[in-house]
Amino acid sequence: MDDQPAERLAELPRETREFLSDLTREDIATISDGLPIIRMIIGFGKVAKWLAITSLGLMVGVVMLWESVAKILSWFKQQ
Repeated sequence: MDDQPAERLAELPRETREFLSDLTREDIATISDGLPIIRMIIGFGKVAKWLAITSLGLMVGVVMLWESVAKILSWFKQQ
């Protein structure tokens, strides 16, 4: 990490270097403040995906269980 910023920027694509050179101090502060928020949104998206999958699985499981219980009860009623 002894590289100077100019040396590290030389490896970036031209469009990226132009974008970075046009940033103001306020832009850099906004990006720095926004990155943790974006990381939280991405993390919550993963949690929400698994919550949706789990709730769907629970609903399907409850329906299947209820159907099986109803079928067993109907066997006893027939006898």
